[in-house]
Amino acid sequence: MSLRQTPSKRLGGWSLALAAALAATPLAASTPHSEFMSANDAAMIKMMADMDIKPSGDVDRDFVNMMIPHHQGGIDMAVAQLRYGKNEQLRRLAQEIIVAQQQEIAAMRLAVGQPLPPCSPSPTTPARHGSKSAAHHGHGH
Repeated sequence: MSLRQTPSKRLGGWSLALAAALAATPLAASTPHSEFMSANDAAMIKMMADMDIKPSGDVDRDFVNMMIPHHQGGIDMAVAQLRYGKNEQLRRLAQEIIVAQQQEIAAMRLAVGQPLPPCSPSPTTPARHGSKSAAHHGHGH
């Protein structure tokens, strides 16, 4: 049993260490890059914490319960790219990542009998006002 718990404890310790290091980092003046990095760091911390599951004994369910946060982390990182990135090729790729990861999350949930989450607004809708991405990426998901 201790072999199964070791990676989980290591992962949990790693995410806690990362969270502590990020919290200790002095805040600089807010720039698009610093806001992107902050959003990306938050996505990574959440993803790592959510992937640290208690094993159920069911390989398929445990796989899904770890992969869904992994895919959601990719979605959250892609949303940050859409909010702050300028490269149109990367923005298009970020949109494709969001769609593909959402579809894979749905397929995994259905495969193990989990309900699909309720419909929600597009994750590409910017959280702050005045963003150019609202005009270009608030639809087409």
